[in-house]
Amino acid sequence: MIVSPQLQAYRFDPAIVSDLEPSLIRFEEVWLLPEVNDLVETDAHLSSMRLIKVEAFLERERLMKEGKPADRRKNVLEFADDEATEYAILSHRWVEQKEVDYREMVKFAKMAVEERDEIRQRDGYQKILQSCEQAQTDGYEWLWVDTCCIDKRSSAELSEAINSMYRWYENAKVCYAYLHDVPSTSFPTARDKEGYPKFNGWPEWFSRGWTLQELIAPSNIQFFNKHWQSIGYKSTLAPTLRNITGIPAHILVHGLHGNRPCVAQIMSWAANRMTTRVEDRAYSLMGLLDVNMPMLYGEGKKAFHRLQLEIIRASNDQSIFAWGCSGINVRSGSILADDPSCFQLCGRMELMDHDEYIRYVKEDIPEAELDSIEDRLGTFSITNRGIQIWLFLHPSRGSLFQARLPCRRGPSGPPVTIALTLWESNYYRCPYAQTPEGPLHLRQVYLRYQDLPHRNTTFEIDDSALTENGFPCCDVYPKEFTGDKLMLTSTDPLCVKVYSDSLTNHPFLVGLGQSFGKDWIHVVSGESNIIPRLSLQSYVWCKYIGMLVSAPEHAQAMNKARSGSERYGQVCIMQTRLPQTTSILQTSSVTWKNSRMCRVKLDVFHNPGFGDVSGEWTVFDVDVGSFFCTSHWH
Repeated sequence: MIVSPQLQAYRFDPAIVSDLEPSLIRFEEVWLLPEVNDLVETDAHLSSMRLIKVEAFLERERLMKEGKPADRRKNVLEFADDEATEYAILSHRWVEQKEVDYREMVKFAKMAVEERDEIRQRDGYQKILQSCEQAQTDGYEWLWVDTCCIDKRSSAELSEAINSMYRWYENAKVCYAYLHDVPSTSFPTARDKEGYPKFNGWPEWFSRGWTLQELIAPSNIQFFNKHWQSIGYKSTLAPTLRNITGIPAHILVHGLHGNRPCVAQIMSWAANRMTTRVEDRAYSLMGLLDVNMPMLYGEGKKAFHRLQLEIIRASNDQSIFAWGCSGINVRSGSILADDPSCFQLCGRMELMDHDEYIRYVKEDIPEAELDSIEDRLGTFSITNRGIQIWLFLHPSRGSLFQARLPCRRGPSGPPVTIALTLWESNYYRCPYAQTPEGPLHLRQVYLRYQDLPHRNTTFEIDDSALTENGFPCCDVYPKEFTGDKLMLTSTDPLCVKVYSDSLTNHPFLVGLGQSFGKDWIHVVSGESNIIPRLSLQSYVWCKYIGMLVSAPEHAQAMNKARSGSERYGQVCIMQTRLPQTTSILQTSSVTWKNSRMCRVKLDVFHNPGFGDVSGEWTVFDVDVGSFFCTSHWH
């Protein structure tokens, strides 16, 4: 038998049952009788939404205002079917500690006078009161307010409500959007950074995650200022709302029916919106993206990963992989984005017609690979190895690739290209792709969606020998890295230290990074001819980006060199000739098993011979304790 979460909550939670009005307790008693099971199942199906009975609420408020006792047996909250009931709905910004929750609404008539008066003075109570008065004026008997119509003590009820919320706003006859920080009697039409400094110059309502679906789902929205004066309707304010939110006017007017935008564009509307709980950044998008999933508060950014996987299961829209265009918010790792902000540049993203997409790529691929291409491109699945998908790939340098997706940024643009890197037979997202160096091919690949094993790496650097021999450190990027110890993380995965020859003024760079959970070191030297055309700062920035792009390649090179027994630890040594000198830079790196510390020594010695040095890592196992006791390190 199907039982709604609300009924389950009443049946098994005595604390909730004790707070209910007598009529609801009698309903619980009926539920226990086997001969009316069919009736209860029908009621459970219909009673999917708890609503405020407007007349009952206003009558109770009138009696209390007059100092008269209210009828404690009269229900203010009742269940109704959202598809069969005409109701108004409130959209607003929550104010901490000042809202009225479900428990307070149910127990309100039984409270002491002082407790009731405290609640009645709250902004949250006044919002409910004003909404009820407006609903009564408009002829609606029912009102839904999220603060008091959901019993958030029941995780089952909360999950059902969040999964149903888009539909509830869509089915409402009118939505009252309360802009609590707008004092004017007219709707704000221009950015005002003095009036709204924290919210990009617009009222706070436009900065919140949940109000995105509350703006799109209802067909009829009436806006109110802080004094509950009407300041406009969505239908007539669509051009202004488009400028504020980036949502196309036809979506604001007609909703998501018909010509539905691609996933990436919908995600872009939420890029600059915030929620109190990080998980709600994902949960607030479920209705807009037409997916459902259970709530798991405490999972953090994994909620947004789960949302994307649910979308992939239900759709073949590859724009979901197009996040981070132009390199913004991209890191090496999972093909899934960490946050809606990763889709910030996707506001004009659209899917490409199959035939048009093929016209873009067919000149670059063999004719044989075009067979059955439509079936291959239209299907991808989630496996325990990764997302199995057919992609057009351009090989770049080393293990880097460019993948062309069947979507574009604007009506006449080419297919979007994203950068991938191959690591241990799976493909991962990486920040930038370099110039293609091979032909385009259609390949079936696995895009890794699982999080990479990650650890913060601490580098301890001894570069005293460089300073003593006339090669002082003259710059570091990013600037936050100072001293001889630095910790690299997933958000700060690279540090570049710049050294300069005090005689020739030619720089060389030492990059210390981590990628795919592996630490790596890379030296750049011998490119002094670039300096006349670039400032040192620009030169360092270019090399920093270059190392960031090639980080997986550097990590794989060092990881390959290190592969071996590693009994206690390993010493890696590489020699690099410095530009326009007879000097050799020797980089020594020491790591030991199960440690997050990498100790690096930079040394320089004179070598009058101009023979080539390998520039490759030489690795050998060592007892780390004895190694550090030797004069080699000191």
